[in-house]
Amino acid sequence: MQARIKAFFAALLGVACISDNASDCSQFSPGGHAPVVVNQKMRTGTQELCYSDFVLLHSTITHGPLWSAEHLTAQGVDEAKDNTRTNRFFVEKRLPRGDSAQLADYKKSGYDRGHMSPAGDRWSKQGMAESFSLTNIVPQDPSNNRRIWSRIEQAVRRLAEESGDAYVVTGPLFSGHQLQTIGDSRVFVPTQLYKVVYLPQRQIVFAVVVDNTPTDTYTMKTVRELEAMSGLAFPGIPDALKDKKPGGLKGV
Repeated sequence: MQARIKAFFAALLGVACISDNASDCSQFSPGGHAPVVVNQKMRTGTQELCYSDFVLLHSTITHGPLWSAEHLTAQGVDEAKDNTRTNRFFVEKRLPRGDSAQLADYKKSGYDRGHMSPAGDRWSKQGMAESFSLTNIVPQDPSNNRRIWSRIEQAVRRLAEESGDAYVVTGPLFSGHQLQTIGDSRVFVPTQLYKVVYLPQRQIVFAVVVDNTPTDTYTMKTVRELEAMSGLAFPGIPDALKDKKPGGLKGV
């Protein structure tokens, strides 16, 4: 287990060239450019999975997503308000056996099954059902998931409605060398969670970072800062905007 954690962090700290490959689900990323893992070692054991209204990159090291991307529109957010939540979590059959988290991993773990691309953003029945794949889920502190994180998700939806659309990337962060895991699959528990929000019509972009604890606070970051923290790059976001940071999220 310690060797696996060390290998993961060695990959995070390494340096490699950015590869700008077209995403199979390009409509969910600005300019068709999905987030990129900037280190070749971190890409080992990753698989991009395309769903009807979001796309994610799954890691067999963490047994969860490294990022999950969606394109929200004002119309889609409005339609999502009437969509019924299914709550039917499932194991993704497209992954080889043993690569995914299992439902039993979360049982009595003390953690919620936290959505990265939220169920509340899903405007179709198919998208709602697909959002409950464990590939889109990380172990999340229950209070965090149901309070501050829920308020952040709501604030992002309001921004998408007000701005016409929003490109959103959500994922986990893993910092420190004493990472916790849950279940027989050893699903990594994030130390923090992030959202990158890009409003193309207003040319505004920012990142939100929240500790995976029962906190009521969040931190605003620039995309450049988030790239350094995450080991990811966001090539679809204009470089000139990556150092700009707004004061906060209205209503959170």
